Amino acid sequence: MSLTGKCFCGAVELEVTGAPEAMGYCHCGSCRSWSGGPVNAFSLWKPEAVRITAGAENVAMFQKTKTSQRQYCGKCGGHLMTNHPTFGLVDVFAATIPGLAFAPGVHVNYAETVLPMPDGLPKLKDFPGELGGSGEMVAE
Repeated sequence: MSLTGKCFCGAVELEVTGAPEAMGYCHCGSCRSWSGGPVNAFSLWKPEAVRITAGAENVAMFQKTKTSQRQYCGKCGGHLMTNHPTFGLVDVFAATIPGLAFAPGVHVNYAETVLPMPDGLPKLKDFPGELGGSGEMVAE
């Protein structure tokens, strides 16, 4: 599978290949603030599966914490992805890849939610244990 996406103005284009490692929703305050919404829909990919195919000179980055390098278009400000070097994964925002058949499997950082989503999916207090979180589940 190969899918393409682009920033809001189209100056930066990207391609993802293969299948995402995971898809879901993040409810943390950082993702909410960055996305401008009550929840962020993510798709996680191995770094080698994500490639900027056009407009690399327009990609800007903001790093608030050691775990997140948020990348966006320097022309329009359109969000592209977040590199998570400590996890070895790249979160390409689901909305950035319009052809992605988004199939969420988990909610992370649900303890911080401002938009409860009773959808039957697992709700993690923070992150899975293998990514440094508690792995603790919380109720819907």
